Formats: sequence, structure tokens, C-alpha cells
Amino acid sequence: MVKRRVTSKAGKKPAAKKRRSSKDNGDGRVSRRKIAVPSTAVAKPAAAEQEEQPMPKSRLKPDDLDAFKRLLLEKRNQLVGDVGHLTDEALKRNRSDACGDLSMMPIHMADIGTDAYEQEFTIGLIENEQEIMKEIDAALQRIENGTYGICEATHKPIKKARLKAKPWARYCVTYKRSQEENRR
Repeated sequence: MVKRRVTSKAGKKPAAKKRRSSKDNGDGRVSRRKIAVPSTAVAKPAAAEQEEQPMPKSRLKPDDLDAFKRLLLEKRNQLVGDVGHLTDEALKRNRSDACGDLSMMPIHMADIGTDAYEQEFTIGLIENEQEIMKEIDAALQRIENGTYGICEATHKPIKKARLKAKPWARYCVTYKRSQEENRR
């Protein structure tokens, strides 16, 4: 007996093999159904088939790179100070320390709720600023690697105006707008 390989109509990938299954209907008769068995070939996702292209080198002049590096370091130092101050404010030990209340009068429940809200809000600000610090560190690393100012998605240069407004930007305006449109 000769085994034949079953292929799909396109002839590219093997089609799923059909296997017969027996099922007892309860009245003594056995019906046979075809059950699809997945083929052994595993399809690769389209993204995996394409090899990732290496990031192109930055087209910015060394003077521009130095200016952006100084700008990033200044912003990072500013955020470190802000995070330190906010952390001190958010993590005060008791209400009298946090709001400067020196009286020992009983505390109203609404005051406790307000204090808790302010603390949560401040912690949210700290998290946002820490995320920006991570982005700044990544931008500084891109300057060291020579890929600063290149969109990570499209591999096209990011305009200087965008880098001046947001020096830690990873993506060009066109790509970022398309991402925001897809979220809606």
C-alpha cells in the first residue's frame, strides 16, 4: 500500500488528515463521523517569518545629540527631586504630620477620607514620574547606542520639533497617531 500525502487546494501546506470515529447510537448501530486531526506542520506567525531589521543609526549631529542629552539629564534630575519630595509628603506617618495639624482634637471621618485620597493621588503622581524617568533612561541609552531620534516602530527619523517637546519620545508622530486611532 502506498501512502500519499494529502495537501490542500493551494498545494502549499498539508491539509488536516481525516480520521473516522465510531459512535454507538444506543440502538446497536454504529455511525461513523469524520474528525479533523491537526496536521503536524505548525504554521509560523507572519511576524516571526520576517526577520527584525536592525535599528538604523541616528542622523542627528553630535552637537544636537549633546543638547538632547543635557536636556534629558536636566529633566531626570528635576524628576528625581520631585519624586523625593512627593514620597516624603505621601508617606507621612500620621495626619498631624501630613497637614501640620497641631491640635489633639478628634478627627472627623471626612478628614480621614480626604487625607487618604490625597495620599493615593500623590502615589499616582510618583508612579507617573517614575515611568517618565524610565523613558528618559531608555532615551539616554539610545543616545549611547547611536539610535536616538529613530522611531522604534517605523525606523524613520523622528522630527526635531517632537524631540524638543518630548525628548524621550520613542515613536514618530505619524505612528503614535495611528496607534491612538486604533485604540478608539
